[in-house]
Amino acid sequence: MKAQIVNIGMNHETAPVELRECIAADAGGTRKILDALREFPCVKEGLFLSTCNRVEILFTSEEVEDAKKEIIALLSDLGQVKDSAVSDCFYSLEGLEAVKHIFRVASSLDSMVVGEPQILGQIKQAYQLATQEKTSGVIVNRLMHRAFHVAKRVRTETGICESAVSISYAAVELAKKIFHSLEGKEVLLIGAGEMAELAARHLVNNGVSSMMVANRTFERAVEVAENFDAKPVSFEEIDRELLKVDIVVCSTGSREPVIYFEQVKKSLRKRRNRPLFFIDIAVPRDVESRVNDLANVYVYDIDDLKGVIALNVEQRKKEAVRAERIVQEEVLKFGHWLNTLSVVPTIVELRKKADAIIQAELKKSSSLMEHLTDGQREDVEVLARSIAEKVLNDPILFLKGRAERATVDTYLDIARRLFNLDRNHGVKYGSKSDDT
Repeated sequence: MKAQIVNIGMNHETAPVELRECIAADAGGTRKILDALREFPCVKEGLFLSTCNRVEILFTSEEVEDAKKEIIALLSDLGQVKDSAVSDCFYSLEGLEAVKHIFRVASSLDSMVVGEPQILGQIKQAYQLATQEKTSGVIVNRLMHRAFHVAKRVRTETGICESAVSISYAAVELAKKIFHSLEGKEVLLIGAGEMAELAARHLVNNGVSSMMVANRTFERAVEVAENFDAKPVSFEEIDRELLKVDIVVCSTGSREPVIYFEQVKKSLRKRRNRPLFFIDIAVPRDVESRVNDLANVYVYDIDDLKGVIALNVEQRKKEAVRAERIVQEEVLKFGHWLNTLSVVPTIVELRKKADAIIQAELKKSSSLMEHLTDGQREDVEVLARSIAEKVLNDPILFLKGRAERATVDTYLDIARRLFNLDRNHGVKYGSKSDDT
């Protein structure tokens, strides 16, 4: 039985942010997941993807049902939730459906914001970690490189990225809806990652009067602030900034909230009933959920952005049709490659046998070639390899051409018998048994 490609996960459409943030993992958690995958006997290769909108494990297995149970239990354990509580939120895709899914994810066709650019970078990071932790192999390596190729085709052959809006863009659009205009408004940006930088750029373009940037690493806050003529502040100064700002945009990678109920409640006494808006685009969320219960305080999380994102949906849909055609084309190509995997070991052995015969015959003829120069001996070896390649070319093409047929095993058996690939390893090339 050959290994199947399987994808198990949840995203913004199948699970609420409260559940996604439980199962989302930082770099340390991701390594723990990959360590566990490496130990599962029913999993051959694996990759773990955790973003603000999805948590997925892509893996290969010959025992799919057993592997799926192990994976769901692993994800449930990560989020410290019961299997029964989350089972309905998981999707499970197998074979070419799983291939199509990862191609669509990489191309940002499965994102909350179709065409947003961040997801491809996140997938590349997940793959890089899988290679470092040695959980990827032949199939996952090929699949991910093809996913990157598909994403590049979609980006260059369609206008889907031009018509897209990012999560950060949507956050700023929401702020504009709340205040009608951002001119004269003061903003505190908590977090200095890529999402925060994008939000800062949109805020500046929409005329905010001043912006503060807070980050746990102050040097990073200074770096981002310099790019946008903003003021860097430390995490310890957040309480003071809450007294005067109008909007707080949160986008950190913290596992715990960075804004708490009591903290905001205390600031309200000195704000004189001025409204305070929090736009929380982090997963797990940065703002404690109870903050939304306070008077004149409004908290919007990443799931609240769905309505804003829908504004450009029609244009994105038109471009998505072209993108989906590219994805389907590439899925078929990958399916053809998968089907040829069954003939690869036999082809490799054929070439190894030919190489061994060449080496054995050159060694037997070494005394005859003593008078040749190094260049002439090299020419003889090249000639021998060229003849072997031409002899093997037709059998190899024949096997590749039958790779997707139900009778491929019969053809493989015949090829192995014809070329004596399953003989005892003790028999030397060039012996009488090779001539019979």
